[in-house]
Amino acid sequence: MRIDKYLWSTRYVKTRNMGTEACKKGHVKVNGQTVKPSREVFPMDNIVLRKNQINYEFTVLDVPKSRVGAKLVDIYRKDTTPKEAFAANELLKLSKDHYRSKGSGRPTKKDRRDMDDYLDDESE
Repeated sequence: MRIDKYLWSTRYVKTRNMGTEACKKGHVKVNGQTVKPSREVFPMDNIVLRKNQINYEFTVLDVPKSRVGAKLVDIYRKDTTPKEAFAANELLKLSKDHYRSKGSGRPTKKDRRDMDDYLDDESE
């Protein structure tokens, strides 16, 4: 099975086209080598997929005939992604929240309405 189809059938990407694009951009490595979308996948291949700033690492256990349900994905691959990869992603999310907290800067419509209601109550 082609690598782009394998990524789609094991639900790492939503469409085959997204799998093809990931391969063309160099986000997919099989056994340490960057591959083209047409590269065949065999059992015991080690795959690294860079997606959302996380390097997902997994080993191919078997090749499915077509796209499988989410509960059946573990039959076809063994996830070997280190936990540190997810911790770095959580840190990135926290830094984005800290950079600009919601509501800072210009007032939102709700804030403006609350201020208008407060000012109207004072004038009466």
